[in-house]
Amino acid sequence: MRQTDPMVIGGMNVGCVASYFGGKNILITGSTGFLGKVLVEKILRVQPGVRKVFLLVRATNDESARHRIQTEVTRREIFQVLREKYGNGFGDFIQEKVCPLAGDVICEDFGLDTAKLKELSKNMDIIVNGAATTNFYERYDVAFDTNVLGAKHMYAFANKCIKLKMLLHISTAYVSGEQEGLILEKPFIMGDTLRAGTHLDVESELNLIKHTKMELNANCATERAERKTMKELGLKRARHFGWPNTYVFTKAMGEMLLGHLEGDLPVVIVRPSIITSILKDPLPGWIEGVRTIDSVILGYTKQALKFFLVDPDAIMDVIPGDMVVNSMMVAMAAHTEEKVQTVYHLTSSVSNPTSYTTLQESGHRYFKDNPPRGENGEPIRLNNMRFFSTVVRLRAYIVIKYKFPLEVLHLVNVLLCGLFSRRYNELNGKYRLAMHLIELYAPYTLFKGRFDDMNLEKLRKAMESNRDGGEYCFDFDLRRIDWDDYFYRVHFPGVLKYLA
Repeated sequence: MRQTDPMVIGGMNVGCVASYFGGKNILITGSTGFLGKVLVEKILRVQPGVRKVFLLVRATNDESARHRIQTEVTRREIFQVLREKYGNGFGDFIQEKVCPLAGDVICEDFGLDTAKLKELSKNMDIIVNGAATTNFYERYDVAFDTNVLGAKHMYAFANKCIKLKMLLHISTAYVSGEQEGLILEKPFIMGDTLRAGTHLDVESELNLIKHTKMELNANCATERAERKTMKELGLKRARHFGWPNTYVFTKAMGEMLLGHLEGDLPVVIVRPSIITSILKDPLPGWIEGVRTIDSVILGYTKQALKFFLVDPDAIMDVIPGDMVVNSMMVAMAAHTEEKVQTVYHLTSSVSNPTSYTTLQESGHRYFKDNPPRGENGEPIRLNNMRFFSTVVRLRAYIVIKYKFPLEVLHLVNVLLCGLFSRRYNELNGKYRLAMHLIELYAPYTLFKGRFDDMNLEKLRKAMESNRDGGEYCFDFDLRRIDWDDYFYRVHFPGVLKYLA
């Protein structure tokens, strides 16, 4: 599959994005996730003339799939604008436009029966593959099934769709691993790795997983032992090839398959960085799912997190969720029916970089002006969090502050015949978990790369040149964001409202 010239934005007039989705059938996976909800809501709100939005979710049957969509998607706060617009007719509108499908991307043909598969393939116009497991330390077999085989099965289905105009695959900017400097918007080639002297064979990785599970079954391993082994295997294989964790490693393999499999489809791969709360549309501050920076915010407000591994001066690459979806929809319209593969970095580190210092300073101001309240209603004074800019310094601090007292407790426990065994095991578990989390998050909080966004910039200029006045409802111009204002006025209140 060839890729587009980054200087060319093909397809239709991108000023007609909303009309592009009119009358089309769209299949979306991952709709129960944060980004999936934002995308579904946006399509239904800006283009009520969409024909059908099919949402593939894990469920035993279509009725249970419908229940999942109702409880996990359309009843969420983000749909309040649509709910207000249609009033008592909201349920009828959703029933008319949204079609839940009980299936799973890890299965060939999603586990759908032949008749349903044939009907879908005959009428599908657009596919958005957002299904993924994002756990950094996921079991290797689980991550491989969803992030690698899921992409393969989606591509196989797309090849059966006789009128398909676009396949958009959601990846992550951090498939780049721990590279430094400017990271280009280029696709992976099958066999690529991030460590010199290694060659990646996706089929061999699948066979390794199968062989490991067969050995575990032969040895009658417990479920806990199997889970631990598969998690460690994923991390080991990821680091062998140069990726920091199982999540980004398997996402990279998924991208490789999309470029390697036979077929000639219009494919767009989007790679967002850290996705944050909605900036403007339709509900400023709305967010679901705790991300790296949000765990720091929540830990700070609860005074449960006393230190964090981060270089305050390092670039923090973030992008609001609505801007991710806006750029996705414009990219779909721009590259419709182009039988090529295009990669977009949905990132801010080049166009409008910010730093962890900005987050820290705006957070300090916000919580000074809006202190949390105790049970008596009195404001709580928050202690400052301590930052460490290197793993070595943080490890040294933890050893002195926590590990040494832990060893003293261990000695006392031995002398008192195990009187404090439960307490020791609890604290030791927390210590080991903290050290493990440091290893997992270090590649992101100490990240030294910057993501080139030339393709995204070309798309933005094409969109701007086709603007015909009126409300610009597909804004993804990151240059216009005042990050300090956004964190203070939108993101901090959103995190506390929707995640705390």
